[in-house]
Amino acid sequence: MVEEHKHHEVHEHKDKMNNTTKILAVMIGILLLFAVYNGYKISNIKQTVGGGSTSATNTNAFASIIPTGIPVVYGAELDVSYDDVSARTPQKADATIGKLGNLDRTLTLSGDNLKRYVAIGSKISCEYCCGAASIIFKDGTPACGCAHSYAMRGLAKYLLTKHGSEFSDEQILEELGKWKVLFFPDVHTQKASILKSKGIELNYINLASNLYRGIEQGASGGSMVGGC
Repeated sequence: MVEEHKHHEVHEHKDKMNNTTKILAVMIGILLLFAVYNGYKISNIKQTVGGGSTSATNTNAFASIIPTGIPVVYGAELDVSYDDVSARTPQKADATIGKLGNLDRTLTLSGDNLKRYVAIGSKISCEYCCGAASIIFKDGTPACGCAHSYAMRGLAKYLLTKHGSEFSDEQILEELGKWKVLFFPDVHTQKASILKSKGIELNYINLASNLYRGIEQGASGGSMVGGC
């Protein structure tokens, strides 16, 4: 009788041990599944963050190339600001572009100023709008009839007429480049990234003049501010 009771206790003890082992096995299995799931989620998060790096790079490039504020010397004189040319304010952008463009219609150059104008104007184009080789022909006459070209020619004429001794040809070309970037912000943002990837110095002449024209071929054109 005693032996049977002991045998029964041993049997119960074994059953409890087996049940405990099964419970532990189930818990370990659940923990493993949870760990695998978390690993998968973390991997997806990393991929998402990594995938957004291109967008972040473009955003940083956009912020670094867009000129802001009032241009030195001529901005207050003409009552123009880089901030006025934006897709967010199309009417103000058109008015500013029109104001600069009107200078091309009203100012006439001759002598050394005309020579400088031809040298400057032949180094920049409005290729995203009219596709001309430059904004002027070799004799200084307009090569493109879009509003952007009028604005760049007008500003060049104004700076040569009013501030020719203060601005070098390179500085005037740089100013034209700033406005061109404002006219075509998206494509210049892409071009800036390409120039940077090739180790080319990022300035407005390299970015907007004919020096590296076409280096961004294959990139999407993006939006335009102001009409052609």
